[in-house]
Amino acid sequence: MKQTIKPFSVAIPQTQLDDLNARLANTRWPNAETVDDWSQGAPLAAVKSLCEYWQHSYDWRRCERELNQYPQFTTEIDGLDIHFLHIRSPHENALPMIMTHGWPGSILEFMKVIGPLTNPTAHGGSADDAFHLVIPSLPGYGFSGKPTGTGWGLERIAKAWINLMARLEYSEFVAQGGDWGSFVTSAIGQIHPPQCRAIHINMALAQPTEEDMASLSERDQKALADMKYYFDSDSGYAMIQKSRPQSIGYGLADSPAAQAAWIYEKFHRWTDNNGHPEDALSVEQMLDDISIYWLTNSAASSARLYWESFESIFSEPVSMPCGVSIFPKELFRPARKWAERIYQNLIHWNELDKGGHFAAFEQPEIFVNEVRSCFAKVR
Repeated sequence: MKQTIKPFSVAIPQTQLDDLNARLANTRWPNAETVDDWSQGAPLAAVKSLCEYWQHSYDWRRCERELNQYPQFTTEIDGLDIHFLHIRSPHENALPMIMTHGWPGSILEFMKVIGPLTNPTAHGGSADDAFHLVIPSLPGYGFSGKPTGTGWGLERIAKAWINLMARLEYSEFVAQGGDWGSFVTSAIGQIHPPQCRAIHINMALAQPTEEDMASLSERDQKALADMKYYFDSDSGYAMIQKSRPQSIGYGLADSPAAQAAWIYEKFHRWTDNNGHPEDALSVEQMLDDISIYWLTNSAASSARLYWESFESIFSEPVSMPCGVSIFPKELFRPARKWAERIYQNLIHWNELDKGGHFAAFEQPEIFVNEVRSCFAKVR
């Protein structure tokens, strides 16, 4: 029996948007931070300004129109409705690719790369670079269903993605991801289905050995110092989401200001900016993403992925052909030598000079070139 794939379009009821505005108007604010930087979290003035813009100037319907210009679908896999974009290239020999976002991202991270990847001849590329794109929302994120039981970890999501590509009748494909998407994509690599030709990730997690530690370059010392900073001072959100996703969910589901601050702080910390997140992403881009979390009430369900999978992010070896792109403001920037112990068939490695954790969102042109370069080696 052929599994049902249903067309989908985003249509948020106006009552939800009215409720959002009312909640923003009635926000009870905390007192201001006692420092003059972001070290205690998102500063009061910055969050107030963002929420004022959200309430009075932001247009969700614009975002909705932009999403709905692309074909969207839902299909039930392993008991859960999965939402995805499916954009076929006009070029006959395009390579199918499934792309996976992470937290606090969404399918919106890929909006500016869809055109160049699917129709490269219209964006200065060659027809040989074309991809058919499948861009799913992770379980519990955005317009995908929310798991009602445990078990939706990395391996199960990876198997669902493999199933999805088969359901779309792709006999071969490649996979790409960042953040949680890099771990889902790596899990596809570990499963090593014969139809997946290669993977590409823009966040690789690999650690040095004692021998490596004895001869660290300046670059590697900086990467390790940044990793230490992350675990010491920047991972509080992850510790909460991996241990008490339900508890944090109450505040984030009830207060749009809380949801905005929870994500906005990551856009500040993880993008390649000059002190303000708006240096890397527009206010509209950030509020589009924040709005998806708010309007789909995904705070708790998205956080549960940490509860399910945080302990399994240190990857087992992957023998499938793999590409890694390292952006300078990424959280983890392993040396190639460390990464090769996990990604044992490295076909592409490049360290870029600008961009951060949200690679496709921040630097779409660089991201497109990296993906094209990597998968050109397996076409």
